Amino acid sequence: SLFTFPAECSISTADGSALVKIGNTTVICGIKAELTMPPSDAPNKGYMVPNVDLPPLCSSKFRPGPPGEQAQAASQFIADVIESSDLINMEELCIEKSKLCWVLYCDIMCLDYDGNLLDACIIVLLAALKNAQLPEVTINKETDLAEVDIPKKKPLKINRLPVGSSFAVFDDSIIIVDPTAEEESLSTALLTVVTDEEDRLCAVHKPGGTSLSGEKLQHCINRAITRNKEISKLVGKVIESTKTAK
Repeated sequence: SLFTFPAECSISTADGSALVKIGNTTVICGIKAELTMPPSDAPNKGYMVPNVDLPPLCSSKFRPGPPGEQAQAASQFIADVIESSDLINMEELCIEKSKLCWVLYCDIMCLDYDGNLLDACIIVLLAALKNAQLPEVTINKETDLAEVDIPKKKPLKINRLPVGSSFAVFDDSIIIVDPTAEEESLSTALLTVVTDEEDRLCAVHKPGGTSLSGEKLQHCINRAITRNKEISKLVGKVIESTKTAK
């Protein structure tokens, strides 16, 4: 499957953005950082709120109105990957314990849908986070108010590089990587495997369907590990080229 990666689509109003195209599937991600109070159960951490939007413009299979089942499942899957992969150290998003932290709203919108949505969402999130920059924030001891130094921006520290690989399974005998929407609809099961750059397994997502033998699952994990290296290299290359272009 053709894989291109133009990250130059910057959304000027966002703190970080990227656009990713895998085959005919195109997704865009904008990251908006806001200051808020840390959650009571984790007073020394900031947090991230991912949201995947599948508007009718990307495919006739989606209807207007509140998020459908697939969009909700994708948002939850991205939230799980953020947590399980240790993508960002949330403690670094905290400015002052119990008082102030960053919340990163990660809005992912599909512009063109032709299957393999989860892979595209993970890559676009990773790329947008890699070019996101947050201003320096300090709390004035006298007034107890936050002071934001907009010109002093620094990039986010990315801990891990999770990459997803999706497979369409046909009766446990044939497995297709990077399935299109048509291949997904004809398959008997779908599987997404997420690994990081150290070959660790971050998440396995298999929403129902026919069972898969341990041998076939291991084969998919090995394929995902190989793919991680290729995509991580490509993401790094594009981020570097955009920095030099600036």
